[in-house]
Amino acid sequence: MTAGTPGQGPLAGVRVLELAGIGPGPFAAMLLADLGADVVRVDRPGGAGLAIDPAYDITNRNKRSVLVDLKAPDGPDRVLDLAERADILIEGYRPGVAERLGVGPDDCHVRNPRLVYGRMTGWGQEGPLAQRAGHDIAYIAVTGTLGMIGDPDGPPAVPANLVGDYAGGSLYLVVGILAALHHARATGTGQVVDAAIVDGASHLAAMIHGMLAAGGWQDRRGANLLDGGCPYYGTYETADGKYMAVGALERQFYEEFLALMGLDDLAPARKDWTRWGELREAVAARFKSRTRDEWTAVFEASDACVAPVLSLREAPRHPHLAARGTFTDHGGITQPAPAPRFSATPTAIRTGPARPGADADDVARDWDVPRLLDADVPRPADAQDDQREPLP
Repeated sequence: MTAGTPGQGPLAGVRVLELAGIGPGPFAAMLLADLGADVVRVDRPGGAGLAIDPAYDITNRNKRSVLVDLKAPDGPDRVLDLAERADILIEGYRPGVAERLGVGPDDCHVRNPRLVYGRMTGWGQEGPLAQRAGHDIAYIAVTGTLGMIGDPDGPPAVPANLVGDYAGGSLYLVVGILAALHHARATGTGQVVDAAIVDGASHLAAMIHGMLAAGGWQDRRGANLLDGGCPYYGTYETADGKYMAVGALERQFYEEFLALMGLDDLAPARKDWTRWGELREAVAARFKSRTRDEWTAVFEASDACVAPVLSLREAPRHPHLAARGTFTDHGGITQPAPAPRFSATPTAIRTGPARPGADADDVARDWDVPRLLDADVPRPADAQDDQREPLP
């Protein structure tokens, strides 16, 4: 495709080298691939992906894959050949591992001074816990983020791995990479981007830290405007055991919400914290009187900021999301479409999940790295895909 081809995306022509791992690194590389970058994933013999069939790992869509054994005598040189031709490299090893393997930032910058070297970790490249293993839940635990979420009378609620791995990790890595790429193209000088989940997850709470300092946020769960403590910002069970989400914060939305609920007499409770318990009980009792679908119909044409809580399988069928094409089907897999959207360089799902090692011939030709074809590694059909540990 040439520049400007529909579906190519704004990062067309940008080359990204991804050293295979799991979690936030692959997701960040997928986001760059969705935006049009040519992402080549270096898989290792034996695999390092999710413990599912690689055909369903959509974090590897829009990518190509080659197999390289970094522990083989010539493995690092094969990766450096690719790094020499890349604009961006992404790795998610523990600090020092890439250096020991011979593919650290210094090794790569000798071959390619313009390279943006993106490092994705939980704890960061330095600090007392830098060498410690961890997962999303531990990273957001120490930042105070996890402690904010959940019922005040119960344990913190686990928000899947969205807040740490993907919001505090992947998205901050991508922002850092694109900023460093802009700098590299302006100056000819690459650099290292140290994206730590603990940093990103902490940064996400910037507004709340400001409110805390100003006395507008209590340092405990379920006691604040945006954490479920407010009776008109939270979730309520319906008659069929499903839920509705309410976000009627502003006065006009709150008044419309109460009118549609038939609770106009409770309007003064909005600013009276002493009546929040009374308001919550009344709202909860009213929601329990009808099913989720019935309440959805009540609020469908209103500005009361109320929506049904849908499951993952229900979400693609929501009328608004369906109309926008927020989800799409590719290769028989229903999945989120690339985001955000661009008026001049629209994005698309070009290919399904890359199979480990399946693209060696094409990458060797397109990136002019013939040594890839000489590698003594198993063919893709022989590679194992059930090893989750990303560290060599």
